[in-house]
Amino acid sequence: MGSLPDLPHGSSPDLALVHPTREEELIQFNLNAVEWRGALSKEAYLRRENHLSKQDQTKDGGISYWILIDKSAKHNPLDPTSSARLPLASCETYRKKALVWQDGELKETICHGIGSVFCAPHLRGRKYAQRMMQELGEALKTYQTDEKTDCMFSVLFSDIGRKFYANFGWEVFRSTHVSLPAGTVKVRDAGDLPSARPLREEDIAELCRIDEELIRKSMQSRPKGSNTAVALVPNVANIKWHHAREDFVGAELHGKAPEIKGAIVGSEKGKRVWCYWTRMWYNPDPTQAKGNTLHILRVVVEDQGHSSWEGSGTSHADQASSDHSHDAAIAALFYMAKQQAEEWKMENVEAWNPSSATLAAVQRLDPDAKLVDRDTESIASLRWYPEHDGPVAESIDWIGNEKYGWC
Repeated sequence: MGSLPDLPHGSSPDLALVHPTREEELIQFNLNAVEWRGALSKEAYLRRENHLSKQDQTKDGGISYWILIDKSAKHNPLDPTSSARLPLASCETYRKKALVWQDGELKETICHGIGSVFCAPHLRGRKYAQRMMQELGEALKTYQTDEKTDCMFSVLFSDIGRKFYANFGWEVFRSTHVSLPAGTVKVRDAGDLPSARPLREEDIAELCRIDEELIRKSMQSRPKGSNTAVALVPNVANIKWHHAREDFVGAELHGKAPEIKGAIVGSEKGKRVWCYWTRMWYNPDPTQAKGNTLHILRVVVEDQGHSSWEGSGTSHADQASSDHSHDAAIAALFYMAKQQAEEWKMENVEAWNPSSATLAAVQRLDPDAKLVDRDTESIASLRWYPEHDGPVAESIDWIGNEKYGWC
């Protein structure tokens, strides 16, 4: 790219955070493709991003693109013939449905999830990403709000460690996972597991509706004096965004989209256990599994809403529990997930912030499975906007902090 001596420093008063034009979006997508395209070619990545911008979760303002620009620049220093402004840094935000329980009151609100934070290598060293996050954090307090809709918090999942985003108000919450290899595992008592049946696209909407009822019931029943609690709602639009992403990449790499989206144990309403999952490919060789992961988006225990929605800023696998009545059912779900992972060239199955029951279930399939603390990638971080004293992670419980909330 050569040197760009006339570019301002990130502290310049001439910088501003704006929404890009379509031409400016494409400039940034072409720049960040190397970072975010995964197993896709650049051309396929551009098509995927366009496809994902048209989902129920993202249409009608559900996704917003942001770029940092130099307001004083008369032209793009990389291309003086273009009318497009130069994106010095960029990101996107997703408007998500959320619930906040505080002082005995349950409020419905919105949350903005931040993704794809990027500054091109030839523009780094000028603190553009820092300036963008500083501006964005303030903008999101009131973005897409009105007299009926508040935004009380925003979230992101850091892939660059614990410190960078914390400097701008997104405090780190403990992020753990348990992993089950997709290959040969030391399966224990698999023959004693209950029968699980696959979930397909047509099953998702009704199960999400039930799960939304469970979360409200669970949060409304919190004891007085409890910490403030927040939760992203795993509604059908949220879950299907993950599946749209999976379907696109599956079709590109394997010529078909996966039909099985999860698994369920039991048929009696009120007494079922289920999970949704999504496959994420990072290996461009469709014959190789290394680097690919089947992520459990959400585990639901229907007859004990509190079991599905236990947890906080600490991993709820740490919470002692004498109730292991659902361990076998959850193990059956993971056994089917393992089979799907093998079929679709995944290296492992992974569940974020597992409950004590989920951890026990995975260890029933693989006694060597351990709870892993993440400290470099996908670190759950939250910025709380109302006035508060002390660390947020100590005063707020982030309920259901599972993969479905990632963006």
